[in-house]
Amino acid sequence: MDGTLLRTARAMLGRALFAFLALPGVVAIAVPATWLYLEHRTTPEHFIGLLPLLAGTLALLRCTADFYVSGRGTLAPWTPPRDLVTVGLYRWTRNPMYVAVLLMLLGWAWAFGHRGLLVYAVCVAIAFELRVVFGEEPWLARTHGEAWRAYAARVPRWFW
Repeated sequence: MDGTLLRTARAMLGRALFAFLALPGVVAIAVPATWLYLEHRTTPEHFIGLLPLLAGTLALLRCTADFYVSGRGTLAPWTPPRDLVTVGLYRWTRNPMYVAVLLMLLGWAWAFGHRGLLVYAVCVAIAFELRVVFGEEPWLARTHGEAWRAYAARVPRWFW
């Protein structure tokens, strides 16, 4: 790999990591962790709730990698994937990142027995639905045309 290509790859990886920390990192990690810390709730009440938190985190990392490798972009709106991503978890739902974030939020709420975080998760879910329906899907249809329409016909928005 020549120097220019390597620098470009490193820059793109840096943007992908920044986008991960800036967007889902804030919504699914920083907000819940800070909320719990400020309420002095630092020990989980239900350790089983850590399973969806871990599963959501792993799914989110996988999707971020798929955006970077397959889509040649990041999850951030300022550097979206150039290619339509239909691999990995995108084979089962068109929005696995949002599903992963919600799984993480439900994990936090369950693990720490925190109703406020459950309400937060519901509010985030509503915001995701509105963003997908009114923002992302129309943009994807304009950007990817027939490839998007075929993908949308084949793969559900969520899981249903």
